[in-house]
Amino acid sequence: MTLSDCENIIRPLLSERRYQHCVNVAREAKTLAERCGADTQEAQKAGLLHDIMKEAPPDEQLKIMEASGIILTNVERGAPKLWHAMAGAAYLERELHIADRDLLNAVRYHTTGRAGMSVLEKIIFVADFISAERDYDGVEGIRAAAQKGLESAVIAGLAFTLADLAQARKPIHPDTFSAYNDVLLSQDRQQ
Repeated sequence: MTLSDCENIIRPLLSERRYQHCVNVAREAKTLAERCGADTQEAQKAGLLHDIMKEAPPDEQLKIMEASGIILTNVERGAPKLWHAMAGAAYLERELHIADRDLLNAVRYHTTGRAGMSVLEKIIFVADFISAERDYDGVEGIRAAAQKGLESAVIAGLAFTLADLAQARKPIHPDTFSAYNDVLLSQDRQQ
């Protein structure tokens, strides 16, 4: 599958604004991949495809997940904003017959992170946080962390998510806690 194929797949499924976000994430993913010696083509593909189900209605997202055997946890059931990532990976695998597990996981975990993230998963997690159109309070700190390295940016992104959700008194996905602890502990082991 080429980058052009990916663009043609997402274009009819997304608004212009969301499509542009995916293009921006792909650009940022390429930059991050270049910095850490990862496959830039795969990073761009995952960046383009990461939000493929973002604008699908919640009932459609649920149907896709159910058809793929995904059983939502209580936290996931109460957080529909997370569904597009799970539904997106399921859609790519079932409907588009994409078998690349790393790409599917990059889509699946781009919102929550998880322990043991691959380099591609980390790239998409960070690229989604810092893509060009992002202007939320705190984005510059995460961009600065990305200049230091991928691990620094992952930690900054996870810390931001944890603080933001805790302040809003919203449930935090266990994968996000696991990702944060995993990245911190692996960084400690490397020092």
